[in-house]
Amino acid sequence: MNKTLFLAASDVVDFHHPQIAKLAADLRADSHATTAKNCFVWVRDHIQHCVDFKREETPYIASDVLAVGTGFCTAKSHLLVALLRANAIPAGFCYQRLTFDGPNPPYCLHGFIAVHLEGVGWYRCDARGNSKPGIHCEFAPGHETLAYPIQYAGECIYPEVWAEPWPEFIQASRELGSVSDYMAKPIDVAPPWAEPHLVRIAIS
Repeated sequence: MNKTLFLAASDVVDFHHPQIAKLAADLRADSHATTAKNCFVWVRDHIQHCVDFKREETPYIASDVLAVGTGFCTAKSHLLVALLRANAIPAGFCYQRLTFDGPNPPYCLHGFIAVHLEGVGWYRCDARGNSKPGIHCEFAPGHETLAYPIQYAGECIYPEVWAEPWPEFIQASRELGSVSDYMAKPIDVAPPWAEPHLVRIAIS
């Protein structure tokens, strides 16, 4: 694995931003595993999931998510990956397609992350936030606790870890005006398989 690609900064993963750099340093511990857990718990518990907390803001760039203090699951993933990469811990993006509410369409894209830990490999974890009843996500390498099980037709977990967020999803996030707009028309995009320059690795 070329870890360099999973350590890079970008317009969305802007971990050189002073506030992200400071928080990353504050969360740094003696080991990568403990640092990763600190970052996970902080994002899970300190950044409000905008739907759960009835917020209307929809930031998606990591530094904006930190500044505003809220975001969708995908936005929280952008910040978490930024904090991990700021601490020289390889991390990438994972996605899941879910029905938006109940067994029928529409569908939406759920985002979480994978972090690469020595002696463990890629570990998927979900910092969506435990503010919704029935969700209890923890950082426990070797034991995966994602927020949502696959229950209905059309749902799936995409088995890849992506070095950058999906471009079509970022474009849709950029155009999104509010949480109310999202609730009326959830974002449901497909993996960018036709863009081979986007780095991804498959994990089981």
